[in-house]
Amino acid sequence: MDIIAELQWRGLLADCTDLEALSKRLASGPTTLYCGFDPTSDSLHVGNLVPLLALRRFQIAGHHPIAVAGGATGCIGDPSGKTDERQLLTTELLDHNIASIKQQLASLLDFETKTNPARLVDNASWTNHVTFIDFLRDIGKHFSVNQMIQKGERARAHGGPRGGHQLHRVQLYAVAGVGLYHLRKEFNCELQVGATDQWETSRPESISAARNSA
Repeated sequence: MDIIAELQWRGLLADCTDLEALSKRLASGPTTLYCGFDPTSDSLHVGNLVPLLALRRFQIAGHHPIAVAGGATGCIGDPSGKTDERQLLTTELLDHNIASIKQQLASLLDFETKTNPARLVDNASWTNHVTFIDFLRDIGKHFSVNQMIQKGERARAHGGPRGGHQLHRVQLYAVAGVGLYHLRKEFNCELQVGATDQWETSRPESISAARNSA
């Protein structure tokens, strides 16, 4: 049984941007994929379980998993339509949360194997040094404001803030896009797994491996 058939058999696959192309790519050899989580607490929650199980199944099948901690995006906003703002956390507390969560991740992912060890990376490592002007000049020009506003409208339709489009929430999509670019450049990452709330911020090379995020 190949990995796609196994995910389907286990009920771990809900949506995919191009299932035929993905199946063909996976049949050609191992790939690198990632799943993101927010370190807003020192513990994972039940919504993290399904996509992390998918990440583990990929690792067992010989692929290379990356767990991405949202040390940067976790402080910005939430694309899933939540009305409450995130609590702003200190760097020290974020580092503590990520270290605590890694211990939990180690019960699902193998960070020690020599063949295809899991990696844990923090997206703050490639965003915190970027100045606001650099972001506007070098990154912002590649994104359509109209498309980001449309994504924001869909989030609001599902219960998001009704007071207009806050800049920090709209820019979250650009920050997420930069993350995908960085992972591709540094780790040759080709695939994303995640809950269905990630569908709004994902590129075509993504797979939604959960029916919901809770």
